Amino acid sequence: MDVEELRQRLAHEPHALPLPEQLLKGSFTPDFSRVEAALAWQAREKHHHILCQTDSYYPSLLLEISDPPPLLFIKGDLDALLYPSIAVVGSRAASQSGLAAGYQLAKELTGCGITIASGMAAGIDGAAHQAAIDKGGKTIAVLGTGVDVIYPKRHRQLCKDIQTNGCVVSEFWPDVKPFAGNFPKRNRIISGLSLGVLVVEAARKSGSLITARLALEQGREVFAVPGNILAGDHQGCHDLLRDGAKLVESAADIIEEIAALSHYHLEELHRRHHIGEELASDLPFSSLLASVGYEATPLDVVVEHSGKTIELVLEQMLELELQGWVSAVPGGYIRLKRS
Repeated sequence: MDVEELRQRLAHEPHALPLPEQLLKGSFTPDFSRVEAALAWQAREKHHHILCQTDSYYPSLLLEISDPPPLLFIKGDLDALLYPSIAVVGSRAASQSGLAAGYQLAKELTGCGITIASGMAAGIDGAAHQAAIDKGGKTIAVLGTGVDVIYPKRHRQLCKDIQTNGCVVSEFWPDVKPFAGNFPKRNRIISGLSLGVLVVEAARKSGSLITARLALEQGREVFAVPGNILAGDHQGCHDLLRDGAKLVESAADIIEEIAALSHYHLEELHRRHHIGEELASDLPFSSLLASVGYEATPLDVVVEHSGKTIELVLEQMLELELQGWVSAVPGGYIRLKRS
């Protein structure tokens, strides 16, 4: 994005951009020195990025919501934005069992090739990000501050690790400090760029329920983990389950629901980024691997889609399993990693 393009966006949408009040003059004419400072920030490091809605890396799902941010400031690996993601959210003051559940579910989802999105808050958010990192997968942190501001401060190392294994994202200028009203606002981005939202532990007044409500408004799937009926920190999840959220005990419960959506997302990714057969041909048994989804895919479906004999499919599926691309599960095979 060049200076002129960014200037034009600021000039035409001054009210839509998350600019601090002091950056706007009395007539809402932007301070273009600030624009140039933002572009200087982008040029300072290779992993600094500014995306507008026309950029190919701008999350396609986020464009579908009613109020997608005009600009995104990003630190880290843009590729993390390209693949299907599930938001994992919950209590900041999570119990040990809640932290364990959030970590385990995020780890299982990562193992299925799903990117984990969350808000880098204390509690469940941090556990979910850490699980994705420990599993060697991708994770996205959507911040309620600027991307140069770490909040909470104890997540300094986690923030660095997220940038190595994914990216941190914000609609706010890089140096924007914590402000209470910005955190609920960023929740629409967490749910908006995801196929669904998993709430692990939440009381009735939990901020996580805001994310779940926004997800429903955006047409996203909502999942919830049940808990002890005597513990008040699970009441929000139980309310979601009563209202139709899917009960989750393992990642398979989520994968089952998002399989078709995940396939659509990947097809859109291929279209936007012109990923063709020349890339797929570099993969082992590429046509066969393309027949296996991130949900349990029956053997007969794999055979039909691949166009191979069942004997050859079984032989090559064993090779793919040995190489770590797929795993045999009850009902067929499931893909473990993306290309």
